[in-house]
Amino acid sequence: MAEKTIKKIVLTGGPCAGKTTALVKIIEHFTSRGYKVFTIPEVPTLFIQAGMDYLTPNKNLFYEGEKATLEIQLALEDKFMKMAQQCDEPAVIICDRGAMDISAYMDPATWEQITRSVGTSTDELREHRYDAVLHLVSAADGAEKFYTTTNTPKRYEGIEQARILDKRVIDAWTGHPHLRVINNHENFDNKLKRVIKEISNVLGLPQPIEHEKKYIVEVVGEIRNPIDSDIVQTYLVADPGVEARLRQRCWKGQNVYVLTTRKRNTNNEQIEIERQITENVYDSLLQQADSYRQTVHKHRRSFIWKGQYFELDEFLSPQPGLMILETKGVEDTETVNFPPFIKVVEDITGKTEFYNYNIALKK
Repeated sequence: MAEKTIKKIVLTGGPCAGKTTALVKIIEHFTSRGYKVFTIPEVPTLFIQAGMDYLTPNKNLFYEGEKATLEIQLALEDKFMKMAQQCDEPAVIICDRGAMDISAYMDPATWEQITRSVGTSTDELREHRYDAVLHLVSAADGAEKFYTTTNTPKRYEGIEQARILDKRVIDAWTGHPHLRVINNHENFDNKLKRVIKEISNVLGLPQPIEHEKKYIVEVVGEIRNPIDSDIVQTYLVADPGVEARLRQRCWKGQNVYVLTTRKRNTNNEQIEIERQITENVYDSLLQQADSYRQTVHKHRRSFIWKGQYFELDEFLSPQPGLMILETKGVEDTETVNFPPFIKVVEDITGKTEFYNYNIALKK
């Protein structure tokens, strides 16, 4: 009998990001829809409760503790995957942090030594082990009045340290083809709704069509510590009502290839399926490129400002010089916190002529 396809999703974020509350909502929501939800606990918390001190000056103890943390993380995930395969109902695995989170708390050389000793690698853990990574932005960035350490007695991070850790965790996961950063919101329920929506997308469940907030902008100052990547998008020939897109994303000299299909239903809903593919499959699918559309080349800078995650795309072709700023999950009643180094020229939210799919149309 063929193995069932079980989605494994990481829920991560900086300190005081709302993961604990989100896990409860995830279990309630998807259980009520017929899913068996497995949640893998945060392994470092288990170790701390058992006596491990990750702040120890003893380098040998630190190394063995972090190595054991990774080994137990991977073992738990593998065992729960086998259990999920036996379920009669559809199942999903939610990890309270994943393997790459561990790397954010040590220097790269130590992480490289640990992964090698465990028989794995950063590429394997980041890009191939999980179906999606949802990063909840810490309340320390943009929602400071809600930042607290009372819910986690072992938490030691101050607000500034929490911001630094938040950025380091995002950096650790950058390169995963389905990394989604969940903004802080004026209403925390909206943050939870975005988590549910993103997981529903991964599971291939129909979702209401949502317009991201988009703006034509100019950069009028320095963007500090952005995550830079280069993107090549090719649209494929597809059935009516279906959009098929190939994307090659280059980050720090590494390429990730993704195939995305969006199918619109008649009731203003759409199903989006996104999967990572190999370079060989990518090259093969390029033969199905839509001859009526150009390939889109753009440079992306991603950053967080006051708890909101932004993607700034500078188009290289077509329409060279066009700069579009995008943020997702912001409700109509909420305010977009534009950074001072961005000048908004025009709000293009919902204007179909600025969809990448239409920008690619040959004139």
